[in-house]
Amino acid sequence: YKQGSEVLLEQRNGLSSPGMAFTLEERLQLGIHGLLPPCFLSQDVQVLRVMKSYETKSSDLDKYIILMTLQDRNEKLFYRVLTSDIERFMPIVYTPTVGLACQQYGLAFRRPRGLFITIHDKGHIATMLNSWPEEDIKVCLISFYGAEKNLGPLQDLGCNNDLYGPSYSCTRPFFLIPVLLPWGMDNSSQVYTSLPVLWRFVSTSNYPLNYRYGMNCLIQFEDFANANAFRLLNKYRNRYCTFNDDIQGTASVAVAGIFAALRITKNKLSDHKFVFQGAGEAAMGIAQLIVMAMAKEGISRADAISKIWMVDSKGLIVKGRSHLNHEKEMFAQDHPEMRTLEEVVQRVKPTAIIGVAAIAGAFTEKILKDMAAFNDRPIVFALSNPTSKAECTAEQCYHLTEGRGIFASGSPFPKVTLASGQTFFPGQGNNAYVFPGVALGVIVCGVRHISDDIFLTTAESIAEEVTEEHLAEGRLYPPLSTIREVSFKIAVKIVDYAYKNNLASWYPEPEDKEAFVRALIYSTNYESFAIDNYRWPQAAMHIQDV
Repeated sequence: YKQGSEVLLEQRNGLSSPGMAFTLEERLQLGIHGLLPPCFLSQDVQVLRVMKSYETKSSDLDKYIILMTLQDRNEKLFYRVLTSDIERFMPIVYTPTVGLACQQYGLAFRRPRGLFITIHDKGHIATMLNSWPEEDIKVCLISFYGAEKNLGPLQDLGCNNDLYGPSYSCTRPFFLIPVLLPWGMDNSSQVYTSLPVLWRFVSTSNYPLNYRYGMNCLIQFEDFANANAFRLLNKYRNRYCTFNDDIQGTASVAVAGIFAALRITKNKLSDHKFVFQGAGEAAMGIAQLIVMAMAKEGISRADAISKIWMVDSKGLIVKGRSHLNHEKEMFAQDHPEMRTLEEVVQRVKPTAIIGVAAIAGAFTEKILKDMAAFNDRPIVFALSNPTSKAECTAEQCYHLTEGRGIFASGSPFPKVTLASGQTFFPGQGNNAYVFPGVALGVIVCGVRHISDDIFLTTAESIAEEVTEEHLAEGRLYPPLSTIREVSFKIAVKIVDYAYKNNLASWYPEPEDKEAFVRALIYSTNYESFAIDNYRWPQAAMHIQDV
């Protein structure tokens, strides 16, 4: 009876229990016969039952709750359901529905997922890490929501946003520890966190993380404000295995879309001129990776920077403007001031415009028509999330550019059919294409420091997965249904790059890198409890006794 209750406790944790798929023999051996309903359901049948329940829900939030409840109850089944139709479920468990779920977090509270660290825990982080039940941690996701980005009702985002889950990546879920810093704003949007204290807090957090989980533990930062995001990245990128998804992940997926677009425009990256709406983390990360890619084509850094124009809340970023931080100063142009994006587009005549400022409708009808007038195939990236913050819709872009626009967005948009009968399937520049494969490749070969070259390699790998048929349909990214395979191929390329450039720390170098990476891929199939000594050691001992 004791062992039966222990097994059911593990089942309630949902990490590896097959639930109703326990066979009669397994139930008898574990002493849980009678503690489950007298019914035996294969995983395929369980999937059908979940789908039947899912289809009864009309609102996206209710569908989200159904899936997250399943994750708490049976994680293997949760990932099996998601991978059965990734394109269908991605908008529910990720952008854009996850934003609504965050706003309603208090009303839909279930089992908390993650380690919550507050300002009052400073000095006790190592002790708190001992509370986390898993010891073999490969990835630590540190997210801070509140005063840093003035997110207001999205302060609970970290609790609901399982970044590595909805990506259906290859990394095993129990390799991840989400560390949430849920302080910065209360429900009245009153700032009560001192940002200098935050800075000192995060600065002292990395050591206990690496002390407990090893120097190869990947630390990912998420949703820090511009100044702190760049400071953290610049300070720690050569000391720890770390990256910032808002800066480097967004950059990689955006540049991947640009690489794919070059196959339509039939020219080089250095032949293009870019105007950014926004000059925050995402814009700077994309711009810096574009400069790096142009340098790879052979042009100087100064010439590459001259092809990038940035517009923030005060207008065009130009030399001599006061209060420019280091990142903005890098891309300041020697040009008279201009206040509006329309004016900048009219004067600069870019070949590409990229929106990353979350200003809905920033790409006006005039801007889109001007882009079509200046270019045979204008590149229009409306990358802001959620959908309500997109700079323009896919329909607006295709209609106003007469079907010649090369469009990508951060949120999903439905297909667009023009009067001519031509149909487009807009590409979604989702970071889920990037960080799972990067994480897998990094942890598989033990990369200690993640360089920007890795993110450029990732962008090239994603673009290679876009076929001519995809481009003809308007897609700049491979279908979401292939995202697990995309993550796998990214990881293999990173492993190959790491060993060629002496970045790997696990030796000897594997001869078959694909097999080496595939060995760590998470499987949604149920495993026999009898051989799962790691999860159920007492159950395994009981079987040996029998």
